[in-house]
Amino acid sequence: MASALNIVVTQLTGNPIVLQTRLPGVKLFSRGKVRDIYEIDGDRLLIVATDRLSAFDVVMAEGIPDKGLVLTQLSCFWFEFFRNV
Repeated sequence: MASALNIVVTQLTGNPIVLQTRLPGVKLFSRGKVRDIYEIDGDRLLIVATDRLSAFDVVMAEGIPDKGLVLTQLSCFWFEFFRNV
């Protein structure tokens, strides 16, 4: 069941708070404090940044809206920036 905060955030931003991912047919390799990692094949992993919040090694009950999106955009920027390194 969605929390009241998640419902409000979805109504305000259009995006739900993503605390956990499920990709049917893709093997979950690892679930960390804020990222879920899936095994695509023997050579590739898919790293999904969620909206989970971790502080002092504790994962908080509520996430931050679009945190995963922002983390992914930052990663994409730096991967592109250092493409030729």
